[in-house]
Amino acid sequence: MTAHLQGKSRWLALIILCLGDLMIVLDSTVVNVALPSIRSDLGFTETSLVWVVNAYLLTYGGFLLLGGRLGDLYGHRRLFLYGIVFFTLASLACGLATTQTLLIAARAIQGLGGAVVSAVALSLIMLLFTEDAERAKAMGVFGFVMAGGGTVGVLMGGLLTDALDWHWVFLVNIPVGALVFGLCLALVPDDHAGAKNETLDVAGAITVTLSLLLAVYAIVDGNEAGWGSLQTIGLLVLAAALMALFLVIELKVSHPLMPLGLFKLRNLSVANIAGVLWAAAMFAWFFLSALYMQLVLNYTPMEVGLAFLPANLIMGAFSLGLSAKLVTRFGIRAPLAIGLLLAAAGLALFARAPVEGGFWIDVMPGMTLLGLGAGIAFNPILLAAMNDVGPHESGLASGVVNTSFMMGGALGLAILASLSAAETADALAGGAAMPAALNEGYQLAFLVGAVCAAVAGALAFLLRQPPSQPQAVGTPAPAEVE
Repeated sequence: MTAHLQGKSRWLALIILCLGDLMIVLDSTVVNVALPSIRSDLGFTETSLVWVVNAYLLTYGGFLLLGGRLGDLYGHRRLFLYGIVFFTLASLACGLATTQTLLIAARAIQGLGGAVVSAVALSLIMLLFTEDAERAKAMGVFGFVMAGGGTVGVLMGGLLTDALDWHWVFLVNIPVGALVFGLCLALVPDDHAGAKNETLDVAGAITVTLSLLLAVYAIVDGNEAGWGSLQTIGLLVLAAALMALFLVIELKVSHPLMPLGLFKLRNLSVANIAGVLWAAAMFAWFFLSALYMQLVLNYTPMEVGLAFLPANLIMGAFSLGLSAKLVTRFGIRAPLAIGLLLAAAGLALFARAPVEGGFWIDVMPGMTLLGLGAGIAFNPILLAAMNDVGPHESGLASGVVNTSFMMGGALGLAILASLSAAETADALAGGAAMPAALNEGYQLAFLVGAVCAAVAGALAFLLRQPPSQPQAVGTPAPAEVE
């Protein structure tokens, strides 16, 4: 691919690919701002409302590995275009939904398209930019656009929900999807497909997706069904059995969806574990902080969007400029550790936010630290995961790291939302008023999220400084560079 694109053409193609992923991020942040309105309109409970987010996250995370593998085999641009079409049509179904079941089902289908787009877009970027310095800059642009999507999403979500209704937060994806599809056809060159004689590990994709789906359902429904109930325990046991079956499949098939030897690479393994913990904290923070501001502080959807603006602007500015410079100057370990620890501090500040909280004292400081932390950490955690593999495995590695992020987000959100709901129920039983009870639940979730982010920051010190050239899967890593 790099032989066909040089100079400005590569950067133009990068913008098109980022625009495709922007649509995915835009959808996630828009939905978070609209959640209270969706809850009221369709009659969701606070616990079941999590499925508006998790239905998307589960299919998204479950099929990222398969999406990346399909891109490696049949061409990344072709799969990117398919994913855009699928995601856009599913967004239309979400926008027309009038029942809980239809909305959740459409969100799950939407996740499939988003999985393909995200897996192959990152692969295409890694193939376009092979030199370390340019790759760091390209990933900085990627991070800036993703943060920009958060900024646009929260503002658009508030504006559309206030001015029209929540259905429009999904319908907005339709013109964006059409634009990305047309520009990709015109400006992004086709890449060569991989070996045609390789088979797809469909059984692996099905088993790992069902395993995670059952695990998250058991966690989300645990407060209502009872944590010691036959349903909860049975679902968790079945999820564990399916995960074990997935590992057996990966050991036996000739072309596994996720070669277990991939995790012999230290950077990829550490980055994925840290990514799981970080995503668990960040997804729960975004979901619960939107509810905190609307249900405890009585913010309007537009005010919630404006409240998220500082974090997203800071995240975008740092990911575009400072993060790439820090990686070039100091490598990946220190910036990643510092970024994640700043995010942990921001979550800790939210864990003490009171019922009668004010924006400048109780919201803005935490938002600022989370924006700084995410902006600094985004670039090095992706580079840590991707730099250990060769170009022919970029789709697979991209799928692995994205799967870790999304599964960490889905499971973390399910666990922390359930902890929050249980704490709120206990507070209500003890005679607390609803706003105070909700706030106690949110504070507990933010505190657990802060611990997860802090542990992820500590894990960053286990990373090796990446070699100048990517390694093949299974190749021993070189001695650590101090």
